[in-house]
Amino acid sequence: MRLGGRPADRGHPYGHRRAENLGALGEAGLLVVGGLLVSIQAIAHLLDGGSAPSIHWYEFAVIAVALAVDLGRTRASLRAARRYASPALRSNAVHFGTDMAGSLAVLVGLLAVDAGFESGDAIAALLVAALTFIAAGRLIGENANVLMDRTPSEAREAAERAIAALGGDIELSRLRLRESAGRFFADVVASVPPGRAVVEGHRAADRIEAAVEGALPGSDVVVHVEPRRSGLDLRDRVLAIALAEPLVREAHDITIFEQQGSSSVSLHLKFPADLDLRTAHQIAERVEQAIRARPDVADVQIHLEPLERTLTARAPDEDANERAKRDIERLVRERTGADPQKVRLLSTDAGRVVFLTLRVEPGETLADAHRLAGVLEEELRQRVPGIADVVVHTDP
Repeated sequence: MRLGGRPADRGHPYGHRRAENLGALGEAGLLVVGGLLVSIQAIAHLLDGGSAPSIHWYEFAVIAVALAVDLGRTRASLRAARRYASPALRSNAVHFGTDMAGSLAVLVGLLAVDAGFESGDAIAALLVAALTFIAAGRLIGENANVLMDRTPSEAREAAERAIAALGGDIELSRLRLRESAGRFFADVVASVPPGRAVVEGHRAADRIEAAVEGALPGSDVVVHVEPRRSGLDLRDRVLAIALAEPLVREAHDITIFEQQGSSSVSLHLKFPADLDLRTAHQIAERVEQAIRARPDVADVQIHLEPLERTLTARAPDEDANERAKRDIERLVRERTGADPQKVRLLSTDAGRVVFLTLRVEPGETLADAHRLAGVLEEELRQRVPGIADVVVHTDP
């Protein structure tokens, strides 16, 4: 138990707690040896026709004291085993429980001898040996299974139920459990929709860890999150195929055109800006072939884009920015009938970037708000000089 309490180290990353399982196996071995010795003596006594022992009152007193002591030791060991999740202490409790059962068997044997049944003592000894073998077999089975990494079915089912209860988009792909001195180590692989951001995948992993620890208290859980490959609609499949290419930084504007039992797909792929066109084209062809392999896809069109570079803001021309701001506010009033809620200009080497916030009716759909933002972006680019980009945010 002292060895099992040592913390994990480089050579034992899962800790030393299985030393307790080894100790429990050692105790089971002692029980087997004790059971064999008792069995040999009892059988020899029966074969030789030895005389029964003489019965005295103090023998019953000794058995009564032994029963009381064994009962106290068994209860104390069980409490400690539950508190510390210790198989060594649990095996100790089984050992003491076997002693108590053996004392009862001896009591019955002595009473039988006292009643005139001379073989009662030897038969009681064989019963003690049988109880000892049963306890040893149970200890060997439990601790050998732990050392062989056999997962208890009830523990696995509890973990699977806890993960399934999370629902949503989390799908369990693999669950591996190993037990060490009452503590479980869980290795979980779960899949989430391919469009999930890293932070969302991390949040899903946290939920899985909490669920498994709730089902199996004290567990050490490691979760690997991967994009789902099954149970996806066509849009998600297209996104998963595109993002599987390491050099594809973004995939957006995925549009599905359904026509006479088949579909046409268009999408935009963004690559590092310094990537040569030949390599980008080869990657796009692989993505196109993978999408076209779907039986319900008739055609695929891919638009290649460079990933936006980080722009450096520079000192603004206050007068020019003020004139541009007035022009922007006027154009917004002409288009929407109201002043913009907020206008902010940022000067960069590529030109001005306009950050525009508009107030729209709360009942407007997202599609209507997006359409209005697109119209304004295009109009501002055409009518206000020096604009490199327009970012429109709509508030209800």
